[in-house]
Amino acid sequence: MDDLARLEQVLENSSCLWTAWDGDKLVGVARALSDFSYAFYLSDLAVAEAYQHQGIGCQLVEHLKAQMGEDLSLVLLAAPSAMDYYPKINFQKANNAFIIPRKPF
Repeated sequence: MDDLARLEQVLENSSCLWTAWDGDKLVGVARALSDFSYAFYLSDLAVAEAYQHQGIGCQLVEHLKAQMGEDLSLVLLAAPSAMDYYPKINFQKANNAFIIPRKPF
């Protein structure tokens, strides 16, 4: 959040972006990258803490899925604190993934 130029690039280069608002207050965001033919990657799903447990994250994911269609696989890397959340919205845990982490900011 402190690097506005990087945040601008993140948003401009997203394949899909869905947001949730309470009036003029941004309370949730879902962002995905895709090739539009095989898979899409849910790169960000965030809901303000005061708005969690109201189905906002689930609705944002449903909007992404509807936009992308059923022929694409949806994949994500979950934050450790969110590992229990994703099975609740029908994600299956994968045991066949690898990562080369980005360098820290």
